[in-house]
Amino acid sequence: MNVGVCKVRLRLPENQSLKGKRRVIKSLSQRIRNKFNVSVAEVDDNESWQIATLGITCAGNNARHVDEVINNVVSFIENSREDLEIIDTEQETISGF
Repeated sequence: MNVGVCKVRLRLPENQSLKGKRRVIKSLSQRIRNKFNVSVAEVDDNESWQIATLGITCAGNNARHVDEVINNVVSFIENSREDLEIIDTEQETISGF
Protein backbone atom coordinates (compact mmCIF):
# COMPACT_ATOMS: atom_id res chain seq x y z
CA MET A 1 0.00 0.00 0.00
CA ASN A 2 1.16 3.53 -0.79
CA VAL A 3 -0.05 6.67 0.94
CA GLY A 4 0.41 10.12 -0.55
CA VAL A 5 0.43 13.01 1.90
CA CYS A 6 0.45 16.66 0.91
CA LYS A 7 0.31 19.87 2.91
CA VAL A 8 -0.73 22.96 0.96
CA ARG A 9 -0.45 26.41 2.50
CA LEU A 10 -2.79 28.96 0.94
CA ARG A 11 -3.12 32.72 1.06
CA LEU A 12 -6.53 34.33 0.69
CA PRO A 13 -5.58 38.01 0.20
CA GLU A 14 -9.12 39.29 -0.42
CA ASN A 15 -10.67 37.54 2.56
CA GLN A 16 -11.93 39.74 5.42
CA SER A 17 -13.02 37.32 8.18
CA LEU A 18 -12.74 33.81 9.61
CA LYS A 19 -16.31 33.18 8.48
CA GLY A 20 -15.38 34.07 4.90
CA LYS A 21 -12.25 31.91 5.06
CA ARG A 22 -14.22 28.92 6.34
CA ARG A 23 -16.76 29.32 3.55
CA VAL A 24 -14.01 29.33 0.89
CA ILE A 25 -12.09 26.41 2.44
CA LYS A 26 -15.21 24.31 3.01
CA SER A 27 -16.31 24.79 -0.60
CA LEU A 28 -12.83 24.05 -1.98
CA SER A 29 -12.40 20.97 0.23
CA GLN A 30 -15.76 19.56 -0.85
CA ARG A 31 -14.97 20.07 -4.54
CA ILE A 32 -11.58 18.34 -4.08
CA ARG A 33 -13.20 15.38 -2.28
CA ASN A 34 -15.86 14.98 -4.95
CA LYS A 35 -13.49 15.26 -7.91
CA PHE A 36 -10.50 13.23 -6.66
CA ASN A 37 -11.82 10.91 -3.91
CA VAL A 38 -9.13 11.99 -1.42
CA SER A 39 -9.24 13.06 2.22
CA VAL A 40 -8.95 16.80 2.85
CA ALA A 41 -8.85 18.75 6.11
CA GLU A 42 -7.75 22.16 7.32
CA VAL A 43 -4.77 21.21 9.48
CA ASP A 44 -3.20 24.50 10.59
CA ASP A 45 -3.70 28.27 10.70
CA ASN A 46 -7.27 27.82 11.96
CA GLU A 47 -7.47 31.27 13.53
CA SER A 48 -5.78 33.20 10.71
CA TRP A 49 -8.33 34.70 8.32
CA GLN A 50 -6.00 35.13 5.31
CA ILE A 51 -3.90 31.94 5.60
CA ALA A 52 -5.11 28.32 5.42
CA THR A 53 -3.25 25.03 5.48
CA LEU A 54 -4.88 21.98 3.93
CA GLY A 55 -3.78 18.39 4.47
CA ILE A 56 -4.56 16.01 1.61
CA THR A 57 -4.12 12.24 1.63
CA CYS A 58 -4.59 9.51 -0.94
CA ALA A 59 -4.04 5.75 -0.61
CA GLY A 60 -3.53 3.21 -3.37
CA ASN A 61 -1.61 0.21 -4.67
CA ASN A 62 0.51 2.12 -7.18
CA ALA A 63 2.90 4.86 -5.96
CA ARG A 64 2.91 6.61 -9.35
CA HIS A 65 -0.87 6.80 -9.35
CA VAL A 66 -0.91 8.20 -5.80
CA ASP A 67 1.65 10.87 -6.78
CA GLU A 68 -0.33 11.72 -9.90
CA VAL A 69 -3.56 12.17 -7.93
CA ILE A 70 -1.86 14.45 -5.37
CA ASN A 71 -0.23 16.50 -8.16
CA ASN A 72 -3.61 16.82 -9.90
CA VAL A 73 -5.18 18.05 -6.65
CA VAL A 74 -2.49 20.74 -6.27
CA SER A 75 -3.01 21.82 -9.90
CA PHE A 76 -6.76 21.93 -9.31
CA ILE A 77 -6.27 24.18 -6.27
CA GLU A 78 -4.00 26.51 -8.27
CA ASN A 79 -6.61 26.90 -10.99
CA SER A 80 -9.78 26.78 -8.89
CA ARG A 81 -10.02 30.37 -7.67
CA GLU A 82 -8.37 33.62 -8.66
CA ASP A 83 -8.52 34.92 -5.08
CA LEU A 84 -6.37 32.06 -3.76
CA GLU A 85 -2.56 31.75 -3.86
CA ILE A 86 -0.48 28.70 -3.01
CA ILE A 87 2.32 29.81 -0.69
CA ASP A 88 3.97 26.43 -0.15
CA THR A 89 3.46 22.70 -0.70
CA GLU A 90 5.06 19.68 0.91
CA GLN A 91 4.47 16.24 -0.57
CA GLU A 92 5.55 12.76 0.42
CA THR A 93 4.63 9.24 -0.62
CA ILE A 94 4.96 6.54 2.01
CA SER A 95 5.34 3.01 0.65
CA GLY A 96 5.43 -0.46 2.09
CA PHE A 97 2.63 -0.81 4.63
